[in-house]
Amino acid sequence: MVVLNKIYTKTGDNGTTALGSGERRPKYDLRIDAYGTVDETNAIVGMARLHTASVVPDIDAVLNRIQNDLFDLGADLATPETDQDLGYEPLRITDGQVSAIEEAIDTLNADLSPLRSFVLPGGSAASAHLHLARTVSRRAERLMVELADRESINQAGTRYMNRLSDYFFVASRYLNNKGEEDVLWVPGKNR
Repeated sequence: MVVLNKIYTKTGDNGTTALGSGERRPKYDLRIDAYGTVDETNAIVGMARLHTASVVPDIDAVLNRIQNDLFDLGADLATPETDQDLGYEPLRITDGQVSAIEEAIDTLNADLSPLRSFVLPGGSAASAHLHLARTVSRRAERLMVELADRESINQAGTRYMNRLSDYFFVASRYLNNKGEEDVLWVPGKNR
């Protein structure tokens, strides 16, 4: 259980922040950047949900689950894998969470016609926000892959982010009238 009685602690005034292990790192550290970008993705999902809550409750329920998963992922990344006894079991993303995203992708994709061109981000407000979430989640994934080259991280988390960007893409198409209102890229259109 998390208890936050005081929001500011002043412990980061020197340009460092604490990881779940208690270790302090510079705020520009790659690990901090990775879980900060996961948090940014989560905020964008919150914006998308402003447009899905009353219109598409099934997708909104998945987005709600995703937001919780993204907090799990942030906690996972904030606690480096170590032999150190932390005094608690660190929260880690699981393969079950990856499978749940795959099932959500398959459910929505079953109603979409195959693409014949790339899709330009846009269409409905919810779709546009999910396209933004897609691009930011891909940035988070790139940071996680870079971090994995330097330190040990939970690979289920990387798989989760990879699938998540796919979910955002498929859901954005679904929210554009099942792809009928997608704006397609026309190569060289404005030459």
